[in-house]
Amino acid sequence: MKFKAPVILMILMATIMTAFVASPSSSAGEPWSASQLLSPADLAKTLNNQKIPHPVIYSIGPQAVIKESIDIGSTRDKANLEKLKNNVAKLPKEANIVIYCGCCPFGNCPNIRPAFELLNKMGFKNHKLLNLTQNIKVDWIDKDYPVNY
Repeated sequence: MKFKAPVILMILMATIMTAFVASPSSSAGEPWSASQLLSPADLAKTLNNQKIPHPVIYSIGPQAVIKESIDIGSTRDKANLEKLKNNVAKLPKEANIVIYCGCCPFGNCPNIRPAFELLNKMGFKNHKLLNLTQNIKVDWIDKDYPVNY
């Protein structure tokens, strides 16, 4: 069977598109959009600038490492998810909120999805997920970004 150039081009494009959608940086199928991922460098820059408003930062993983973050605990635990719900209920829907875990790579994290889905359900408009693709040590501590200790 002889293939024509347009068929080969279509197969190649489909392969590339599939690889992009499946990439770790893609938000396809996740409760957050790509625009709701916040880079660690951008958050660190904000925290280092006392002249601009800082977001409310929640640690939804094992420990509140990032400077100014509020320790909620692992939100795979329903009690901690309820704790997050009670805490954010006091905030306006337009509040600038950042959540992070950092226990492991995003694909394996049991905490980020329940927490982000909760914020979506509660109608928050400016919530972001800190893009810690590997873990809190590699993506934050090793870069000497601001910490709580």
